[in-house]
Amino acid sequence: MPTPFRMYNFIDAPESRKEKRLIWAATRSVLENIGFLRNKNGKRSRSHWNLFVRLLNIFAFFLRITGHYQKGYGNAKTIRISEVTLGYPNLPAAFDGFRILHLSDLHIDSIPGFASIISKKIKKLEFDICFLTGDYRRDNSGSILQILKPFKILSKYIQAPFGTFAVLGNHDTFLMAQYESQSGLELLVNESVEIVKDGQKILVTGTDDPFSYYTEQALLSLDTRGYDFKIALVHTSELAKAASANKYDLYLCGHTHGGQICLKEGFPLVSHQFEGKNFNHGQWKVGKMIGYTSRGVGVSGMPVRFNCPAEVVLITLKKA
Repeated sequence: MPTPFRMYNFIDAPESRKEKRLIWAATRSVLENIGFLRNKNGKRSRSHWNLFVRLLNIFAFFLRITGHYQKGYGNAKTIRISEVTLGYPNLPAAFDGFRILHLSDLHIDSIPGFASIISKKIKKLEFDICFLTGDYRRDNSGSILQILKPFKILSKYIQAPFGTFAVLGNHDTFLMAQYESQSGLELLVNESVEIVKDGQKILVTGTDDPFSYYTEQALLSLDTRGYDFKIALVHTSELAKAASANKYDLYLCGHTHGGQICLKEGFPLVSHQFEGKNFNHGQWKVGKMIGYTSRGVGVSGMPVRFNCPAEVVLITLKKA
């Protein structure tokens, strides 16, 4: 069933939100269609994704001839539940014990039947709210029609009493905003929503992807006031310092897959992480803000994992 609207309220008025969405869609569509990427440092460069995929194909060939490919494929379909408890002295009392389901980097069309695999893993979990932090398709361009049916399968298992919210990643397209109702998600595009429980409120802000489609609007959306407890949803850890400076308490992201293919010591061969190795996976801290980088549910480039299991994160907030 759809989430009751009374549980959450968008900060912007409907007309203002509609106008901002139109401006965002026009901007991102240009960035996507001309094939340029823009990061938070203002640099522009053409995507090297096709080269990366070719290198992965060479690596996949060696995995096959050495007999390791099938093991890696089996690892990719094995998802763990990571349970995390975080304590905050400023958490409103009504949210003591509040449970968050965090999913990231689904790449739901990378493995046949993957939506059903995820659904079986999470269908018995109990949570109050669900957050998805980007990268829903395998490729970073092309059609999104192939992910609509899998999302419909998954959607009924991630509906939460206080809402199911998602941000976009660098593999996603602005066209996904047209399918919010079909996917059962509320997309946050440089937007904030207040979650209401027993008359008390917390704020959730979601930004557009800063890895490939950064704009100043992402930073501006984090400039919020008037809430005791705030959560930031961003595809990458790149806006962590800005969120901390704006007194966010929890920052959830993904993007790295934890490396997806790691050495036995847990060292990722490739992480696409430029903020520091402590942001590769798991819990970290910037100032007083706690962050968590998910290893991701799905796989990118090649459907294998080694020494880096996929994860669904279940976070419980406690009043310290």
